[in-house]
Amino acid sequence: MESRKTFRDWQPHEYARRPITPTDVLPEDDLVFFLLDLVPKMNLSAIYEYYDRETRGAPPFDVAMMSTLLLYAYCVGVFSSRKIAAACERNLAFLAIVGNQRPDFRTISEFRRIHLDALADLFVEVLRVAGEAGMIKLGNLAVDGSKFRANASRHKAMSYGYMRKEVARLRQEMTDLLQQAEQIDAEQDAALGARRGDELPEELKRREDRLALIEEAMRRLEQEARERAEAERQEREQAQAERAAQGKPPRGKPAKPISDEPADRAQTNFTDPEAKIMKTANKGFDYCFNGQTVVDEEHQIILAAENVPAANDKQQAVPLAEATLANLEAAGIELPREESRPDADAAKIPLSGDNGYFSEEAVGGLEGLGFDPYLATGRQKHHTAEALAVEGAPPAEATVKERMSHKLRTAEGRKRYAKRKSIVEPVFGQIKHVRGFRQCLLRGLHKVRAEWKLVCLTHNLLKIWRYRYALI
Repeated sequence: MESRKTFRDWQPHEYARRPITPTDVLPEDDLVFFLLDLVPKMNLSAIYEYYDRETRGAPPFDVAMMSTLLLYAYCVGVFSSRKIAAACERNLAFLAIVGNQRPDFRTISEFRRIHLDALADLFVEVLRVAGEAGMIKLGNLAVDGSKFRANASRHKAMSYGYMRKEVARLRQEMTDLLQQAEQIDAEQDAALGARRGDELPEELKRREDRLALIEEAMRRLEQEARERAEAERQEREQAQAERAAQGKPPRGKPAKPISDEPADRAQTNFTDPEAKIMKTANKGFDYCFNGQTVVDEEHQIILAAENVPAANDKQQAVPLAEATLANLEAAGIELPREESRPDADAAKIPLSGDNGYFSEEAVGGLEGLGFDPYLATGRQKHHTAEALAVEGAPPAEATVKERMSHKLRTAEGRKRYAKRKSIVEPVFGQIKHVRGFRQCLLRGLHKVRAEWKLVCLTHNLLKIWRYRYALI
């Protein structure tokens, strides 16, 4: 049946008869033109120096082009080298970067592998640009973390209890194989007067390699168990000292002795041994890394980005604060000065975090570094009334936890902590759900940390781009 509706004329072959350039189609303020202008001005000397030393082979692709290509790809959520290479052939924005010089996926992957650390170091360069644009105020910071799945299969893991059984089985099989080899040698010597012996040694080598792999994994679990036991002993001693200072007697039954041995259910992964099993939202447990950020309130610029193999955040507050100060100094961003603010406490940088970051050591460490911490001391239960507001200073005999709890109930504390979610949590939403980075592509803690910095610096690039063109 013939349609009565009139449609626009469609002639797809018309494109073959006229040239199309990115500048004809893309808007002037497109992200790709912003990066083409910005990235070549960054300090890429560390990458250029590599090619000064490497004189073999054909001339490489231009460093600024490859750097711009990777940064643009990460900005728009294209992380796979194969997908980047495909986009260089059919996507106008990618064509605006590479022109007729289109690298294949191996070249892109190799460039990222070789220069991953140098690309991650551009985090400070981007921070400097944000500072020069006036996008970093240090009026209120927030810290938080989110789990990202590791590039590790759950099916390539083994528990400590099963490892012990497997080691015993492999050793018994190796003993049997050696006895079988000796028997075959004796039979061949009697029958042929010569020994062939190609098959059994191969079986023996396969078992020896597997045994070495499992024993190495066992040593990792044993070392982790010792470190965990030592940390637990310190926590118990701290809790006992705190109760003793308050004159409170011990509660409940005596605590069980702390064991230095790993539990039978403790697991490690053979694909990425540095990834750890962590609880994920609505999906049970998986091998993950814990991506950590410190974010400035003004424009949600990430000031520090670290990735750790620990599900618990308690040990991360001080290292993140130290990384923040180091990055700000390297980027040439001045900290608040006491002479510019009459109140001594006002010269400190406010930093808020949820209860996962609270500990006495964290509070003391942050204050010693020049931060004004607002760390929750516990979770507020659902359907319970909010604690009453307080005024004035806490009692002189109050513990660190009681002082922090008092601080968060003051008008200033409530105001600071209420902004935490709106400062830092949208950042993870933009990274995970807008750009689609939910799983690490690389393996090994060192590479995962560099990859996370690359993701975070491109987050900052997007913020700078939007801010710049919002002013036009």
